[in-house]
Amino acid sequence: MVSKQKILIVDDDNNIAELISLYLTKECFETLIVNDGESVLPAMESFSPNLILLDIMLPGMDGYQVCREVRARYSVPIIMLSAKGEVFDKVLGLELGADDYMEKPFDSKELVARAKAVLRRYRSTPQASENANVKCVEYQDLSINLTNYSVVYMGHSVDMPPKELELLYFLASSPNHVFTREQLLDQIWGYEYIGDTRTVDVHIKRLREKIKDHANWKISTIWGIGYKFEVRNG
Repeated sequence: MVSKQKILIVDDDNNIAELISLYLTKECFETLIVNDGESVLPAMESFSPNLILLDIMLPGMDGYQVCREVRARYSVPIIMLSAKGEVFDKVLGLELGADDYMEKPFDSKELVARAKAVLRRYRSTPQASENANVKCVEYQDLSINLTNYSVVYMGHSVDMPPKELELLYFLASSPNHVFTREQLLDQIWGYEYIGDTRTVDVHIKRLREKIKDHANWKISTIWGIGYKFEVRNG
């Protein structure tokens, strides 16, 4: 029997949390609700969620702090939920490690769709086989494996959220090809992202913090256009 995927719902408004839980349960997800930020890390240990739906406005420890704490320990994807619609708030959430951001009030069907999309991209326990088509790009001192969502840089495993890894893999799969921010949004996120094209810039910044320029390759900015994975010959 296939076990249900687990979603941790973090919202101080229990009515909203229960409604979200209802929709997710109908889609065969297992859910757990916590109403404050301090309860999240203990829930991570006991519940081991595959995804976190995280409200920003929480009593005590707010969603930004929670996101920072979770991301320091886990690579589980996070979708932030907030009534705040300013670009600054969205970008801040992304910079702290969130994978997506939805404004309240949101359509329940869209929330479920986004949750499913994130989980499809995230495989914490991939089923590998000898006949499986392994999607892997390798350069000197860098290996990006999209089949098991792993990155090895300078001999060490690097933890990163799904979208960061997918962005790195996509760029590295087409060396020296320039992609616009709009093209990257379309390829990686698959819809017109609510955080506009700065979403791409935030993820590139996070990638550069983890994957430094190499003598033979680097992530290059093409000013006024976008980015490319630049490979030097020789």
